[in-house]
Amino acid sequence: MAKEGKKIKLTVVSTYHYVRLVARSITFLALLTYYVIYRLRGGDDIGQVIESHPFILLTIWGFFLVEMILRFFPSKFESPGCQKQFAKNYVKTGKTNIEIQDNNAVMLVALIWIAFNGVFGALHMRGILDDGIMILLCSFYSVSDMICILFFCPFQSWLLKNKCCCSCRIYNWDYAMMFTPLFFVQKSYTWSLLVVSMALLARWEITFFKYPERFSESTNAYLHCQNCTEKLCTHKKQLKSLWKKIAEYTQARIKKLKI
Repeated sequence: MAKEGKKIKLTVVSTYHYVRLVARSITFLALLTYYVIYRLRGGDDIGQVIESHPFILLTIWGFFLVEMILRFFPSKFESPGCQKQFAKNYVKTGKTNIEIQDNNAVMLVALIWIAFNGVFGALHMRGILDDGIMILLCSFYSVSDMICILFFCPFQSWLLKNKCCCSCRIYNWDYAMMFTPLFFVQKSYTWSLLVVSMALLARWEITFFKYPERFSESTNAYLHCQNCTEKLCTHKKQLKSLWKKIAEYTQARIKKLKI
């Protein structure tokens, strides 16, 4: 662990996360802008707008499709959180006691997510929400996914209680969760993303049940802090320290102004 006050440079993995955060944020803002403009003008649904611009459609669709396909294979640019499923990343510790503390909360996460998105689905089926809102919801989820990795994850903090993304039991659920709303959008390009994301989820779960030792820090040394290629925990501590200093400075300024 780095000494307090020592600056840690972003790793390749963390940098890749930030690049994806920027790309996904730009995509979301662009789609939101399109949606608002066309709705104010009483124009077509955003789905139809995207379809009328094949280049935009293929770019967004291809962007996420390639990301998901790459997840099926080992990569040095991805988080250890999703790479622990591969045999090449299983480093035996000599222990046999498989410990996955957050495994009991997995079903609760799944039920909450299905119920939460079921509300949007029901509103869509009643015609209250259109396809555009469902697509925007997916795009918003994609940005939230990166925020969870880089800054704060409610699933980690409130439900799973895992120490970091590296040990997260549901790391590879991200795309399936991201594209859940697309179940209600009956388009070939939306369902293709959903199908691939579900295949990614199935691969992850099958691997977990066949080789749980790869997912446990007690049996897989790849998950130990000293072997982490991400170092996001240190980065998050630096961000917390920065916010603390900003808060202290703000309070000091307020007190000074009151004098």
